[in-house]
Amino acid sequence: MGDGHRPGARPRIPVPDRDPGLQPERTRLAWRRTTLTCSAVVALGERALLRSGAPGPVVVVLAALMGLVWAVFVAASDRRIRSMATGRPPELRRRLAWVLAGCTLVLAVLGAAVVPP
Repeated sequence: MGDGHRPGARPRIPVPDRDPGLQPERTRLAWRRTTLTCSAVVALGERALLRSGAPGPVVVVLAALMGLVWAVFVAASDRRIRSMATGRPPELRRRLAWVLAGCTLVLAVLGAAVVPP
């Protein structure tokens, strides 16, 4: 028992590095597609908002909020894309994941509020 292993414990298997080839490229492209989709959703939401006939201040506040959420999403995803430029990206930080999820949720709520029934 002097080998440092506990009885019944599984031996540690070394984790290989990620594929330095196409996997980071696919991930980077997925982030680009997601950013493009977010941009399209905001553009369509802004268009629907401007055509809704809502009072002026409401339109301005909702449009500004949609633009702000879009800018935060683009900045966060761009940060992630840039971190992958060196090859293996670092783990997605919990804070960044929450920011991206929050942006998606806010855009979904704003989209539901803007689309006419």
